[in-house]
Amino acid sequence: MTTVSLSFRPPAPKPRETPLGPLGLIAALRRNPLEIWTQAHYEEPVLVGRTFFGDRAVVSDPAGVRRILLDNAANYRKDDLQLRILRPALGTGLLTSEGDAWRAQRRLLAPLFTPRQVAAFSDAMAAATRAGVDRLARLRPAWIVDMSHEMARLTLEILEHTLFSTGLGRDASDFQQQVSRYFETVGRIDPFDLLGLPDFLPRLGRLRGQATLDWFAGAVDDIVAARRRLIASDAAAPRDVLTLLLEAQDPETGRGMSEEDLRANIVTFIGAGHETTANALTWTLYLLSQSPSWRARVEAEADAELGAGAIDTLADRMPVTKAVLEESLRLYPPAAMLSRAAIDDDEIAGKKIPAGAVVTVSPFVVHRHRRLWNEPDVFDPERFLGPARDSIDRFAYIPFGAGPRVCIGMGFALQEAIIVLAHLAKSFRFDLAPNHAVRAVQRITLRPHGGMPMIVTPR
Repeated sequence: MTTVSLSFRPPAPKPRETPLGPLGLIAALRRNPLEIWTQAHYEEPVLVGRTFFGDRAVVSDPAGVRRILLDNAANYRKDDLQLRILRPALGTGLLTSEGDAWRAQRRLLAPLFTPRQVAAFSDAMAAATRAGVDRLARLRPAWIVDMSHEMARLTLEILEHTLFSTGLGRDASDFQQQVSRYFETVGRIDPFDLLGLPDFLPRLGRLRGQATLDWFAGAVDDIVAARRRLIASDAAAPRDVLTLLLEAQDPETGRGMSEEDLRANIVTFIGAGHETTANALTWTLYLLSQSPSWRARVEAEADAELGAGAIDTLADRMPVTKAVLEESLRLYPPAAMLSRAAIDDDEIAGKKIPAGAVVTVSPFVVHRHRRLWNEPDVFDPERFLGPARDSIDRFAYIPFGAGPRVCIGMGFALQEAIIVLAHLAKSFRFDLAPNHAVRAVQRITLRPHGGMPMIVTPR
């Protein structure tokens, strides 16, 4: 086996010397948005300029990120391009709504993801994970498995044990296939959307993805109808997120969630909720396969801590594993690009942001910025251990966003990921399949192109 350097630099697109022209930019955004970034983006705190597509700003300065996402968040709405990509599938759910509609949904959903509620899911998460481990154990030794596929399946099964405990009404592999199809069709940036052309003009990706959107609509309707029948029958409906969503009332208005918003949020939890965690786990397994020393430390921690205490305290007892996961989220953040449109003029780091400008905060760029990180392209979980972790600016590390719109499922995802990693590390060793070239592509989320084939060896 090839010895991997302790200063492993995971693959990423090489920054460009100069910005792309309009046609090149459209092509790169369609192909892989990670390819648009230049050296200046990784070196300058703020870049502002007028382009063929209008006023644009890219902000990586932590104080500027804080202003956009927290201090002056009311001035920065979701931009039209982002909404055109997300709304065909996610409707007007928590990820895509704005203003009062967003605030009402956030109030309704916040009680479902309190630390206490998330901790209550830990046993179910562990049970689903053990079933996934048993499935891998039945494979022939040294079998090659696409771990991106396996992690997507496992995180969907965890959703079935937690948020939707009576099942999704469809096979998990069907959901997984449809989610992947969505990201490869509707999830790709369409030139018509980039140019701001009217919605009545057909988008190729949307046309190709319509069957997937219809499939999701039917699946969600079936899930909701089945649960309502169970509740109406006076049977003991499980107190999971689906039941809580159906019963939720806004603490300020007393109103429940509309049918449209209910369905939009169910799709969000199923689609985005499993996809981001699956990607984080896949990238982490890959990074560990390239760093034997860190893999050994994670394995030793799993051997010592799994089963040594309550499962809901596992993350607190596995600091090395948590640091590896955090470093994975730094290098490959699930949401690689956040964009907002400025409502009024603003100023960030001494530079004017004109009203109407599209302002981009890219976690992928911020996490690899030369002014914010020591050796930013190197895989080094040590930066998340001990005092080093405390020195990281809150707005220089944003894998789940920040401010009022920080990912509501962050605690759920982190707990889930630690539980899964602990079980996998205790039972197996994962090595990248020979001759597979790893490449990250942005399709709304940051995914490994061509999957992640790995040799699975029982320990």
